[in-house]
Amino acid sequence: MNEFGQATLFWRGLTGSVEQLQKYNKLIKKYDAEISAFLEINPELGAEISKKNTESYAASPLSGLPFGVKDNIAVEKFPLTCGSKILDSFISPYNATAVARLLSAGALPVGKVNLDEFGMGSSTENSAYKTTANPWDKSRVPGGSSGGSAAAVAAGLVPFALGSDTGGSVRQPAAFCGTYGLKPTYGSVSRYGLAAYASSLECVGVLADSVEMTKNVFNVINGKDPMDQTSSNGSVNFTDTAKQPYTIGVLSNTEGLDPAVAETYRETSEKIESLGWKIREISLNTQEYVVPAYYTIATAEASANLARYTGIRYGMREKDITDHESMVRLTRENGFGDEVKLRILLGTYVLRSGFQDQYYIRAQKIRTLIRNEINKIFTDVDMILMPVFPTQAFSFGSKEMTPFQQKLADKYTVTANLTGIPSLSFPTGLKNNLPVGMQLMAPAFSENRLFKAAEILSEGKQIQLAPGAMCKEEGE
Repeated sequence: MNEFGQATLFWRGLTGSVEQLQKYNKLIKKYDAEISAFLEINPELGAEISKKNTESYAASPLSGLPFGVKDNIAVEKFPLTCGSKILDSFISPYNATAVARLLSAGALPVGKVNLDEFGMGSSTENSAYKTTANPWDKSRVPGGSSGGSAAAVAAGLVPFALGSDTGGSVRQPAAFCGTYGLKPTYGSVSRYGLAAYASSLECVGVLADSVEMTKNVFNVINGKDPMDQTSSNGSVNFTDTAKQPYTIGVLSNTEGLDPAVAETYRETSEKIESLGWKIREISLNTQEYVVPAYYTIATAEASANLARYTGIRYGMREKDITDHESMVRLTRENGFGDEVKLRILLGTYVLRSGFQDQYYIRAQKIRTLIRNEINKIFTDVDMILMPVFPTQAFSFGSKEMTPFQQKLADKYTVTANLTGIPSLSFPTGLKNNLPVGMQLMAPAFSENRLFKAAEILSEGKQIQLAPGAMCKEEGE
């Protein structure tokens, strides 16, 4: 067993001895130094919080399991920076509902993981603190914005992590790092404790090392929450009216995919047919509009949500400023990164008087058309198979995958956010020694259908961990 393999011993009963926690702490920090997935690592504090909140420790399949939390989701006594200087040194005074439910199940938060600032990005290069590397190839990005969550799972530092998905921010890094990534139905998981970026689009999601782990975590965190009026009764998530053989919709037009991704999409479709499931070719007439509609709505909501960061109530504040206006302006100028500023400016523009009808209202109407088209397709198919991203993990500072190109590449993921339906990214293997992931989308509250399908497609196996992953067993 290599040195990092010792971490496997601590994946059960991590709320145990101080010596045990300290050893795990040392191991996780040593390996994380190579990929920078975490912004804060503190298993001892996580164990303290877990013990205080545990209700049914022995009964839960998550008992004693460590997990990471994207740093835009609140964990009591841990930092909550959102990857931004404007929240530097801010400590959360409470737990997000999803975190509280995991604590009640005996799971242990070992730290906060890196992200693109406020969830705005596809590479985790927009963090104000660190650049996270993909464990499969440290010259490449882990995806974003939940890149730290995906990298931590792929490297074997934790068996699962919480992320957030506003336009693909769970599924795309899951595909890049070779993990499972669930974007649940909007409202099935409470957003209480998730720092707001685009409230009508975002949700708390799960990145994990197996379908079973993804399902176990979702079963704990889903359900109605009085602290979030957009949350729904989670009991409907456990009803799946579709029977096998499933009918799967596949895209008739996949122009623009890299060869490795296009080949994997074809191979996955063929595997579906080999299972005896039915394939039905579909066309998404609204697909060319999903990206502009998404970014119009997302930036508008970001403009409104991020207006609260003034330096007055919490977070960073520019000092030695005598007037209020200058203090707010300089706090935002020095606290926000370039990508956040860009999206705030775009959102403010589309919400201006005289422009709302031309941009924001039109985008909402297009959103309705997209939802109607997807709902109509689901009258003929049980699930839709799509690529997650047109390419595999790209290199840092890629000239081909510029920030603008990264936005255009969201065309396969944002549909689920605009329509509120669940989607599960699952690993399909390696091409060019890098993971490739596909995603399945299903009607609202059909998460169990996704779990069943992905489990069959992956033959119940856990993910292939990145080379050198710290939790690998001896001899692997």
